[in-house]
Amino acid sequence: MKKIYCLLFVIALVACQKKNKHQEINELFKADITLLIQKVAKLKYSVQSDSTEAQIQRQFLEAHQSYKKVEMISEYYSPTVSKAINGPAISEFEENDKITVPPEGFQVIEELIFPKYNTESKKELVQELGVLAANLTRLEKVSSTNELTDAHVFDAMRLQVYRMITLGITGFDSPVVFNSIPEALVSLETIEKYYRVFIEDNKVSNAKEVLDIFEKGKKYLKANTNFNTFDRAFFIREIANPLSRGLHKTQTELGIPFMTESRGLRPTAQTIFDKDAFDPEAFSGFPDYKTTPEKIALGKKLFNDPILSGNNTRSCASCHHEEKAFTDGLERALSLDGKSMIQRNTPTLANIAFQRVFFSDSRVGYLEDQAVAVIKNENEMHGSLEKSAIAIQKDPNYVKEFKKAFPKGEINEFEIKNALGSYIRSLSHYDSKFDRYMQNKVTFTADEKAGFNLFAGKAKCATCHFIPLTNGTVPPNFDKSESEVLGVPNKNKTLDGDLGKFVLTQAAIHKFSFKTPTIRNIALTAPYMHNGVYKTLEEVVDFYNDGGGIGLGFDLPNQTLPEDKLNLTEKEKIQLIAFMKTLTDERYLKMR
Repeated sequence: MKKIYCLLFVIALVACQKKNKHQEINELFKADITLLIQKVAKLKYSVQSDSTEAQIQRQFLEAHQSYKKVEMISEYYSPTVSKAINGPAISEFEENDKITVPPEGFQVIEELIFPKYNTESKKELVQELGVLAANLTRLEKVSSTNELTDAHVFDAMRLQVYRMITLGITGFDSPVVFNSIPEALVSLETIEKYYRVFIEDNKVSNAKEVLDIFEKGKKYLKANTNFNTFDRAFFIREIANPLSRGLHKTQTELGIPFMTESRGLRPTAQTIFDKDAFDPEAFSGFPDYKTTPEKIALGKKLFNDPILSGNNTRSCASCHHEEKAFTDGLERALSLDGKSMIQRNTPTLANIAFQRVFFSDSRVGYLEDQAVAVIKNENEMHGSLEKSAIAIQKDPNYVKEFKKAFPKGEINEFEIKNALGSYIRSLSHYDSKFDRYMQNKVTFTADEKAGFNLFAGKAKCATCHFIPLTNGTVPPNFDKSESEVLGVPNKNKTLDGDLGKFVLTQAAIHKFSFKTPTIRNIALTAPYMHNGVYKTLEEVVDFYNDGGGIGLGFDLPNQTLPEDKLNLTEKEKIQLIAFMKTLTDERYLKMR
């Protein structure tokens, strides 16, 4: 009997000591950090010992691919450290401290090693590798306190699928050597490694289906390694989207909860291309800004009413025409006096809710504040919300509608701007051919498909106009909207004098910097650029194909757009434009 009790005790002890799934994941993650540190140390030694260019380049590729093994958990729990390790090789301005921070990490090192390694850069390269090593040690330290849960791991796995779609296969973090496809393979293998931990002793109905997707994906990535010819449309529709749906189903079946916090990309989305994958409320920032049908109806009425302008002659709709996706078709908007033009082109209001900043110079962070800024601007509407509120209070119909939208019945600046913001948020919904294509509801023509593959590949469009939003809001967290220095010319073919974001920050890196806008409905929103200098999409494509301002011969040391020519053929230009035309929402097509 005593032996039986002892045996039962041992069995119970072993059972208690069995690791939770997320604990197993954490150990795998830490082991991969150790491997990464070793790879970077080996690379640094090769540089210090003057190894051949080929050896140094090969070891860099091995080290960066090793980073892809830790990226999923590192980005999830330690985004700041991850940015220092693998962020863009572009200086960044710290708004709070008013200082410019130079870039560091793998992408800086990549530029020192590829396409040719110059031994004169050895000292700088060794220094950058030392900084990288220090940041990896920092990652190792902060990761020792990670409190993983099964829910967090599944969330991280699906986010890594989205990261692979939006930043991985587009070449965002391999901008010089374009090793994106082999790196996507490592990402996929890591997701599979974690997934197998969860199904090894659980019966999951779709486990075989998901494992088959992994196999299909690995096989495809191994067989198609050329960056320019890689079929991203096929990979997303046939591998990445089915995989994120499969992970979602497995998580549901295992009873693992989904994250509940408010995010731009809903934690419950099955794919990044779901019709309601993005939550406009999560971009608004404040609970009392919450959009309702009553606010939308009131906002639409206010949007079309000149009562908000100083002289009661201009409404928001005067410059934002619905049939033109809420633009006006002019190079630059006409000022209130009707005699001159304001500084910049009128931006589309369609699908702009999925951004973190507004105006070309990123000067406000919420739609409500954008509306106020336009109304108060003396050249645009020269209005006063305080005076408008007094006038509105005298209109019985408005009083009723404000009471419906705002139960307290108040009519003041907040209610007016919130109603306008709610209406503009309601204009953000994706129903284009591109969306339906990614949802497997329609097919693309051969040119449209080729155009998408160019957009997300050779033409490098998607490294700034991130899919699926096609604006500058950075995936997969979508918590920051970027601006870029392109070197846009004026009508005289010299560098346009508008300094953009620099006027606000006085940071040298922001001279001629403008927010990356959405290119949704771009076929309807000509002319293009902040100054309306280009009348056609063909002209825009030519500008990028030539390498932006530097390609035009401008002296622009802070240009963030790659200056190398894209070398697009005439056929590829046509295909690229064919794809961009699939970004038109169905509602606007019905108006034509």
